[in-house]
Amino acid sequence: MSAGEIAAGVRARELRAADVVAAALERIERTDPQLCAFAEVWRDEALRRAREVDARLDRRGPDVFLPLAGVPVAVKGRHGLRAAGPLLAAGCVPVGATSVPGPGTPWQTWGLGAHGRTVNPWRADRTPGGSSAGAAAAVAAGLVPLATGGDGAGSVRIPAAWCGVVGLKTTSGRLPSGDRTGLAVPGVLARSASDAGLWWTVVSGERAPAGAALPVPAVWSPDLGFADPDPEPVALARAAVERLVAAGVVRLVRPRVPLRLADPGPAWLALRTPGSDLAGAERVRAENGRRLAGLFADAELLLTPTAPTAPHGHEGPGDVYSTSLTWGFNLSGHPALSLPAGFGGDGCPAGLQLVAQPGREALLLAVAREA
Repeated sequence: MSAGEIAAGVRARELRAADVVAAALERIERTDPQLCAFAEVWRDEALRRAREVDARLDRRGPDVFLPLAGVPVAVKGRHGLRAAGPLLAAGCVPVGATSVPGPGTPWQTWGLGAHGRTVNPWRADRTPGGSSAGAAAAVAAGLVPLATGGDGAGSVRIPAAWCGVVGLKTTSGRLPSGDRTGLAVPGVLARSASDAGLWWTVVSGERAPAGAALPVPAVWSPDLGFADPDPEPVALARAAVERLVAAGVVRLVRPRVPLRLADPGPAWLALRTPGSDLAGAERVRAENGRRLAGLFADAELLLTPTAPTAPHGHEGPGDVYSTSLTWGFNLSGHPALSLPAGFGGDGCPAGLQLVAQPGREALLLAVAREA
């Protein structure tokens, strides 16, 4: 069931939160020894919280409304519960902490769960992406309908693409983040855009996003002017764009100035490395921001592949940066969303990335709901 269906059923008392959460815990117990999506499972605490949700609804007054009543949610990492206050207030029930890369693990490879290395639900010999590895795997495998993530360079969007789910990175500064550089921001992984929209409504305090005025003018870029993605993820993303065009969801436009961003990689790494040339990094940030502002003067969306390659094996990608198409928007602060775009010849999913102007998460979610 979707998060929306669970919450509606629990609020109507057609479902008991305790039963929903117990079923999720049973799925995790049965599946996670192979998937390794969870670092910790909070069985007793989750059941206690679920019973509290039921009790609150049983005795509720007319002013009680829990938009995510009884929805099992996984939180990223062992400390993810610290930022889950709005979800708890909305009736969510955290069931455990998802895997992230272990100590000394190359950041671009895999997550480390309680049972071992996190695997991609579609192919166990492939990575689910990182660093929100367990979050994406748990949602894709149906263990939970929602999982929180954090995105510092693509850590929500890349796992979403490689596991075939929806992943939203929020606008920099829009939600609280403990990252000193400002590059890492909160996000969510969900099986549908509607569920991601429920999460956004709860954590942002915005009203439920209305539908966008369709078709939305959009610019397609396979490489952002500097990257060198593989042909297959580009072809899958482009095919997804054509489906959106055929459905009347987007309308492709040609910008007055072709988009050619400066490679954000050196600037991103400088901001993460003490003693680096921050002035140079800020020049790249400012110049790319100027170029993106020019594009968004002509269109409301930028469309790209989410990742430049298919999911790699657990030994790592070698010299290929899976972040090449995502981390520029951590540098610029724009919100971005990864949508499932189909399957490659290896049987693994690929993603289409949607980017909007800062503060326009509602547009991304509205377009994604129409996909």
